[in-house]
Amino acid sequence: MKTPCALQAKLVRVWPLLDERTRRLLAANEARVLGRGGISEVSRACGLSRKAIAKGVREIETGTALPPGRVRRPGAGRKKLSARDPRLAGALERLIDPETRGDPMSPLRWTSKSTRTLAAQLTRHKHPISHMKVAQLLHEKGYSLQSNRKTEEGGDHPDRDAQFRHINARVRRALAEGTPVISVDTKKKELVGNYENGGQQWLPAKKPVKVQGHDFPHPDVPRAYPYGIYDLERNTGFVNVGTDHDTGAFAVASIRGWWRHEGRRLYPEAKDVLITADGGGSNGSRLRLWKLELQKLADETGLSLSVCHFPPGTSKWNKIEHRLFSFISSNWRGEPLRDYETVVKLISRTATTKGLTVTCRLDRRKYPTGRRVTDEEMKRVNLERHAFHGDWNYTIHPQSAQSM
Repeated sequence: MKTPCALQAKLVRVWPLLDERTRRLLAANEARVLGRGGISEVSRACGLSRKAIAKGVREIETGTALPPGRVRRPGAGRKKLSARDPRLAGALERLIDPETRGDPMSPLRWTSKSTRTLAAQLTRHKHPISHMKVAQLLHEKGYSLQSNRKTEEGGDHPDRDAQFRHINARVRRALAEGTPVISVDTKKKELVGNYENGGQQWLPAKKPVKVQGHDFPHPDVPRAYPYGIYDLERNTGFVNVGTDHDTGAFAVASIRGWWRHEGRRLYPEAKDVLITADGGGSNGSRLRLWKLELQKLADETGLSLSVCHFPPGTSKWNKIEHRLFSFISSNWRGEPLRDYETVVKLISRTATTKGLTVTCRLDRRKYPTGRRVTDEEMKRVNLERHAFHGDWNYTIHPQSAQSM
């Protein structure tokens, strides 16, 4: 009878060369040779479980054969966690979805909650799981662990995450009710002329497009101000390219253009529109002119205009950034924006494999800066502040609704 040390030395030599089944059968054969107590003896020598060795003994005694290339019979072995717990994937998605963030220049997504926190919450909700398995599931769903150094825009507001959840809930409810939901913003202003445009395009070898050597233009050099409206439900974009200034009046004029050219045709029964916008710029939450112009639009259309602003430092999470503007930038990369017609043409040709289409028009009207809105004018704005953060979330009703 072999001593435990001799048996262990014998198995160690060949163990790394074997797969799961051959290890099981080798250990079982040694146990059969040893006789009574052999299974326990071999288990201590090789580390294989007594259950696995006993299974190997049965396979040898019954002459069980497996299909070529298999180490277990079909259906054997530990089942995947997703098969044992079919509701796990949905539970994980619900935990991360309202707080999911994304770099608009990347197809990947990332979440601010740690895998240990997610695992603990899932376990409390009767979905026992390790943090390592959570990480694996997140990777399978297209999430990744990324640094935030390139997307941080300022100090976090204490109600930042709560506002994200509020916007998420309002958007879902509006879409379920058939209410138009649009994401709006002004894209980065662009120099119009023979200036360098970032990115590359395919051209004949050694024949690059020649542009100005410096892009420090005189103030008189024309600029383009593309203001975008992205329809979340229909995956369509409408871009109003301004030539004067990016003001609150220009922002609302762009939304008015979308409604006249597309919105009222697509949503003939609509009584409300939900707008998600940044907290600053021409559609800022504190900008009086923005609200005054929205009142004019509400009066003209009879629509109630609800606005949800993203909290400070989170403009990159507005849907329009990564569902519209990023594709426009990709479409015109490496192409000098020599004139306004080129800008409009390139924006209009933007499309994606997922069906994005874009309408673009040129707006040569004047939008002077420095327009001051008086207190009396603000009193005439029929503004209803929402219960949560009324400074970020509000509805502007038509004046006719105020008199009712």
